[in-house]
Amino acid sequence: MFRRTLFDQLFEAFTRRIASRSSRRSFIGRVGAASIGAGILPLLPVDRRGGAKAAGLEGWKPQARDPMSCDYWRHCSLDGYLCLCAGGGLTSCPPGTAISPSSWVASCHNPEDGQSYLIAYRDCCGKNIARRCGCFNTVGELPIYRPEFSNDIIWCFGAEDEAMTYHCTISPVIGRAA
Repeated sequence: MFRRTLFDQLFEAFTRRIASRSSRRSFIGRVGAASIGAGILPLLPVDRRGGAKAAGLEGWKPQARDPMSCDYWRHCSLDGYLCLCAGGGLTSCPPGTAISPSSWVASCHNPEDGQSYLIAYRDCCGKNIARRCGCFNTVGELPIYRPEFSNDIIWCFGAEDEAMTYHCTISPVIGRAA
């Protein structure tokens, strides 16, 4: 009743060859290691400096004096509105908003001390968009199908209140970049 095709025969021969050369325990171990490795990969920090030259933005000159300005060094990859202009700070959300549980990470150069730092941009959610002090820096940004390099994603998903919307973005330093 069942007619075996050439594809079926080749697939059976292939799987039998693999089964004769490996054990179930080693196969399960490899699958487990691959799934854990794939789960950890999105947690790695993202360095967006490499895309600056390709985007034609290698001439961006950060400054360390005025945090309300878009060329402040911490805002090198910020795409949104500064919480500093909405009643918050560089590291704190304005009253009436909640910090998003997730963030995107970029490496920004501080011209004052000559070091590069990892910045964990986090959205503050809960009110309508602040609409003041908009900074749309796209250093190293790629299309949205590469989410680790796209700063166009609203990171308010998973916040306490399902109806929360984007308000502004903070830029805390999480450490020195290697």
